[in-house]
Amino acid sequence: MQPHWVLIEDLIGGTYEIRRRHRRYLPQELRELDESYDRRLATSICPPYYQRLERMLAGMLTRKPVRLNDTSDQIREQLFNVDLQDDLNVWTYETARQAIRYGHVGVLVDAPTDGKGRPYWVRYTPRQILGWRHEIQDGQQVLTQLRLQETVTVEDGEFGEKQEQQVRVLTPGEYKVYRRTEKNSDYAIVDEGRTSLNKIPFSVAYSNRINYLESRPPLEDIAMLNLKAYQVQSDLDNQLHISAVPMLAFFGFPSAAEEVSAGPGEAIAFPADGRAEYIAPPSDAFASQFERLNQIESQINELGLSAVLGQKLSAETAEAKRIDRSQGDSTMMVIAQNMQDMIDNCLQFHAQYLGDSQPGSAYVNCAFIGRSLEPQEIQSLLQLYTAGTITQETLLMNLSEGEVLGDDFDVDQELDATQNGGLLESEESTLVEEPRFNTCYVLRQNRCSQAFAMDHEIESRTLQYIQRKLPKNTFAIVRMTWFYDGEVDNVEEVRIIDEGQDTIDGFIDAMKAAVEAGADVSIISPYDPEDIGLEEQ
Repeated sequence: MQPHWVLIEDLIGGTYEIRRRHRRYLPQELRELDESYDRRLATSICPPYYQRLERMLAGMLTRKPVRLNDTSDQIREQLFNVDLQDDLNVWTYETARQAIRYGHVGVLVDAPTDGKGRPYWVRYTPRQILGWRHEIQDGQQVLTQLRLQETVTVEDGEFGEKQEQQVRVLTPGEYKVYRRTEKNSDYAIVDEGRTSLNKIPFSVAYSNRINYLESRPPLEDIAMLNLKAYQVQSDLDNQLHISAVPMLAFFGFPSAAEEVSAGPGEAIAFPADGRAEYIAPPSDAFASQFERLNQIESQINELGLSAVLGQKLSAETAEAKRIDRSQGDSTMMVIAQNMQDMIDNCLQFHAQYLGDSQPGSAYVNCAFIGRSLEPQEIQSLLQLYTAGTITQETLLMNLSEGEVLGDDFDVDQELDATQNGGLLESEESTLVEEPRFNTCYVLRQNRCSQAFAMDHEIESRTLQYIQRKLPKNTFAIVRMTWFYDGEVDNVEEVRIIDEGQDTIDGFIDAMKAAVEAGADVSIISPYDPEDIGLEEQ
């Protein structure tokens, strides 16, 4: 048991858990009566700084769902309750919290030995990892033995249940489970058998690694500051309570005088040199303690944001900010990368249990702070894309990172669906296998009396049409090419949003004007040509 684990776990338990430890965290003053101390303990509140920061950091890692790449449908379906309870995203959030809380966390991919069930993932904190043996094989550290503490629920009588402790001992391809059969008895084997894997399917994610399966919590200092804030807050609240009501004092009365009191309807006869006044602390008497509390909170914020995110709250040079940010970002990146590697390993173990050849890989969010693109920024990106300055992939990546698109938006899938990014790519990659380069289209006579490419002036210009699936709500992607002296002078590409019949009418007029202006027009649309007012010439 590590001491820092105790404090952090008690802080996670909140005020009631901190109070339960009483004198460990709230010392009794030298001349403070037990009654006074108990009253002070009962009214002391522990601020949830550590809890809030731990949740925030884990939330940063999982603010976007874990993305699976090239993972089979069978495994994807089973990850909806990866530990037989939660889906992968909820499970990752809780796992990240424990990795931050303890410094590392381990995951065992287990499966029923009778082959009648499916694999599932079990999470273990460092206090549950009792011991291990490992050796170097082919340049890698490989576990040869692992001892894990578990809590199981067993029957107690006809209707009751109780929890018992057991120890699971794993070796490559084998397992044994030890449990006390009676109270205070020695551990005995209650289950053993072989596994279908020739290795121990155990993976670890670190947040602050010291050695193999050894670490320290990255927020240990913040936990200590949280405790200090609790103690200062307790002292301040107690003093405010004592001094909340000013005390009326009488001066100049002889010691032998009867008890003097003051109140409504009462009059006091003062001696010649007697007086009465209220005694109260000065207005700034507790300013230093309030300042100390604010100082502690600022330290917590600065440590949390600076050490983990690389953002300092205090003034510093631009170069210092750049260095701090790179260091801080690398800290969060290490946590995210370790979580990602752990999930990848677990996917491999999961697939091996199933005999599945597609474990795939995972991507854990690295955009820790959300930044939504402004409308002006979106418009600028679209203009760059339309002008051919950036590719569709670059456009989609920026829109996805800018949280314009949904969390489940997959850039690669979208690019595949639009055939390598649309018309801005090469003609060979965007057109169908046998493009109809020389096919001209005319407007249907019931829509316009003039035909495309009919008069002599634009006889060499063509309107080409390709039918292809496009993203949702996209009516067409159009590229217009202008020529000068037989060479390409300008290229313009636009995406037309589907807005019903008005879109068709505007589309016909625009295409007519483009061809009449001397442009070659290429159109990609999911609709049949006749449905949008075109017919083959």
